[in-house]
Amino acid sequence: MSTTIADGRIAFQAEAEVQTPYIERGTAEFRRTAVALFCAGLATFTLLYCTQPLLPVFSREFGIGAVASSLSISLPSIALAFGTLIASSLSETFGRKPLMIGAVFGSAGLTMLSAFAPSWESFLVLRTLQGLVLAGLPAAAMAYLAEEVHPRSIGLSMGLYISGNALGGMIGRVGTGLLSDATSWHFAIAVMGGLGLVMALIFLMNLRPSRHFTPRPLRFMGLAQGFVVHLREPGLRILFLEGAMLMGGFVTIYNYISYRLMAPEFGLSQTVVGLIFTVYLVGIVASTFIGSLADRLGRPKLFWMTVLTIIAGLGVSLHPSVTGAVLGLVIITLGFFGAHSICCAWVGRRALTAKAQASSLYLFSCYGGSAIIGSAGGWLWTDHGWPGVTALVGVCMLIALAGSIWLSRQKPLAPPVA
Repeated sequence: MSTTIADGRIAFQAEAEVQTPYIERGTAEFRRTAVALFCAGLATFTLLYCTQPLLPVFSREFGIGAVASSLSISLPSIALAFGTLIASSLSETFGRKPLMIGAVFGSAGLTMLSAFAPSWESFLVLRTLQGLVLAGLPAAAMAYLAEEVHPRSIGLSMGLYISGNALGGMIGRVGTGLLSDATSWHFAIAVMGGLGLVMALIFLMNLRPSRHFTPRPLRFMGLAQGFVVHLREPGLRILFLEGAMLMGGFVTIYNYISYRLMAPEFGLSQTVVGLIFTVYLVGIVASTFIGSLADRLGRPKLFWMTVLTIIAGLGVSLHPSVTGAVLGLVIITLGFFGAHSICCAWVGRRALTAKAQASSLYLFSCYGGSAIIGSAGGWLWTDHGWPGVTALVGVCMLIALAGSIWLSRQKPLAPPVA
């Protein structure tokens, strides 16, 4: 009798899973989800990287060097990296959407507060708290897409999310560059915080609640086992390494390109340097197009080519001209956002269980890599200039290339959903 009842429950659950539809491209739900996650991605990179073009400004105003100035990027990145591990576990219990809503509203509010910080130390404290609060957004967003979107559409949806990252990165950099030149860095950062609040409202109104999420009890030993399972899987370990190398190299380039362009070699103004960051538009196109293309052609076929694209961009950026520097930046941006969108979708498909935790380990690697490699780039910039920075990033990309070749020879673990 008990066996019959148990079998009936299993059959009922299986039938319910079949009847619960996934979000597919071409539907109104897909469009609303795309808008919501696009805005979430935009808020993430706007709030996290809005200080990047201001590093030379901080050096002048506070009398600090390039390494100390880069802490306004590195400290929130480290906080975000560790925060994703906690946030992913919380999202497994309390749900994806509530955590994302709290993260985007909270981080936008802290950004506005940091604009009025009375000292460099207090500014760094608020920036670090902002990174910690923001962690709930990217960790839960990747898991949400992996659970709610049909595998046939996951590459496109992840690409749209990453394109929001790209637009946010552009708005944050260009906006703060222009506004700080016309007014002050305080006003520029406050405006970015206000923009984050607007994105949070749009996100709240468009994202549907999870339908394929099953809450798990908040048992830390059980959650820790989820991390161990993912770390034991060779393919996921390589993807985590890829995230560290790709994001670390990319952030390092953008951290110190402002110093190079504003140095006597080129002597560009803060406004002009800010406008150069419009090359992020390339990332919007690349992440969406390459993410969709990967759905059709396969991730292994495209991934190694995006890494080679970044390496080519590094070579071009060494040319001693503004044209060479900007063209190299365009090529690097194209390659990075294509590679990043593929990696994000790949982690979601390769992780068979506890997808939020798999996403958080990937993001931990990304932002941890950006903090460590980004700060190391400051020492190389000080001692060896731009060739030293590109040499460091070049080593990272060679490691990423080796990993991409290894991944191309592995079989997928997650079977497609019918």
